[in-house]
Amino acid sequence: MVPNSQVKKERLMHTTTPARNPTYRIIMLFVVIVPLLATIFAIVLLWQRLVSWREVALLLGMYTLTGLGITVGYHRMLTHRSFEAHPVVKFIFLALGSMAMEGGAVTWASVHIKHHALTDEEGDPHSPLEGFFHAHVGWLLDGLYAEPDKYGSWLLKDRMVVFFERTFLFWVVLGFVIPFLIGGWTGLLWGGLVRVFLCHHTTWSVNSICHTFGKRMFETEDQSMNNWLVGLLAFGEGWHNNHHAFPRSAFHGMRWWQFDFSAYIIRGLERLGLVWKVYRVPPTAIAARMERVRGQTAAAD
Repeated sequence: MVPNSQVKKERLMHTTTPARNPTYRIIMLFVVIVPLLATIFAIVLLWQRLVSWREVALLLGMYTLTGLGITVGYHRMLTHRSFEAHPVVKFIFLALGSMAMEGGAVTWASVHIKHHALTDEEGDPHSPLEGFFHAHVGWLLDGLYAEPDKYGSWLLKDRMVVFFERTFLFWVVLGFVIPFLIGGWTGLLWGGLVRVFLCHHTTWSVNSICHTFGKRMFETEDQSMNNWLVGLLAFGEGWHNNHHAFPRSAFHGMRWWQFDFSAYIIRGLERLGLVWKVYRVPPTAIAARMERVRGQTAAAD
């Protein structure tokens, strides 16, 4: 007889969701459409001046916290292991990332690792080569394929990460309860549903816009671009070509004018001794990649 714990582990290792699963499609349509409708309703209230500064503060506060949960927690800390964090800091970032309602910690990281392994090639979960809509949101509607046993097996050995994967729905609900307790139904609307809408589409824009529109600082074997607007809204994630050139770097902005709020947070935590082993790209490596770009440009001329 197979132990219960082993059964749970095997289920977690294979979190592939069949594209033709009607229940999955209904859930994903709900996740995409409900925040959109709520945002339209919120805009109507705003137009009618039925919104106070409390709702705006809740929106900005929850957007910032959950957004950093994705950029600093899910992405740089968990997926790329750009730094190590104190257990309390790690717990907070994973909780905030879960509240963003973009998937459990294991699922999110595994899908992103797969994206880097197959960027803009067949098998990439969200390549714009299959169309802009597919890269932005269509890939979620088609089916979410996470393979942590193949892409990110170390995630399954981390008890805290596995805990957040299994309790994902609890944190999603908590992400709506908090603004409701502070601001009532309008707090739930702005700090909950509108915040989810904005956070989702900002994150998805990294997949779609930053593989379609922008400029390239480095030559990479994919279509990654740097986009300043996404960089601003996604707390530094929009410097996507930089990221694909140096995936493990804790800092995506590589010029003083490339605003990277997530990097500033990581640096601050490092000075406080709350994170360590922060990975920095050696300046010589950046200079070498830049020199290669200049050489290719000169050859083309």
